Amino acid sequence: MLSVRSQTSRTSFVNLTALYPRPQTTMVLSLPDMHSTEEIRRQLQESARVKQSFSDELIARIVQFADKSAAALRASGKIVFFGNGGSAADAIHLAAELVVRLSNERAGLPALALTTNPSVLTAAGNDYGFDRIFSRQIESLVTPLDVLVALSTSGTSPNILRGVEAGRIRKAFLVAFTGQTGGSLPAKVDLLLNVPSTDPQRIQEAHITIGHIACSLIERMALT
Repeated sequence: MLSVRSQTSRTSFVNLTALYPRPQTTMVLSLPDMHSTEEIRRQLQESARVKQSFSDELIARIVQFADKSAAALRASGKIVFFGNGGSAADAIHLAAELVVRLSNERAGLPALALTTNPSVLTAAGNDYGFDRIFSRQIESLVTPLDVLVALSTSGTSPNILRGVEAGRIRKAFLVAFTGQTGGSLPAKVDLLLNVPSTDPQRIQEAHITIGHIACSLIERMALT
């Protein structure tokens, strides 16, 4: 037999259900939009085409990047990444692959991104201007044992150029991930990894592919 409280609760629930019935929902499955489907396939094909068009020379330079990075790590150096926007995210991503791991269980590898500390970025931007948000950190953190990696689809961003110039002063080995022309970076770095595209989306997709491949090689080379 239900208590008075139980009967009251049940009655209240029934009354509420009657007053506020659950809405009846019907899932409508729409057919794919043919134009959207075609656009997705076009972009996938274009992304694949860019990566498959890497020249033998570019592939050899990716190997050189991995080899130089592994040698720096074995000599107690580190890999330092920096970039703007989507390239800032790529810098964080690639540093994490080395610090944690990509595919093999192994000791951590020293790497960092210059895009992760809001206090440093905003202080440098406020005190010295946005053009120096990376160069100020490079002056403080980078040594001649390090590999400094600039990621830029255009190769013309003033803060990237100033960062590379600061890296030159610090005597680091300088690498740039760029688009087809490289912008102003080819003459400023030791090693250029220029993706054969002028489309920023395709360039950034290729940058993370190059980064993943290089990290897998570095992971293997640095510990042998």
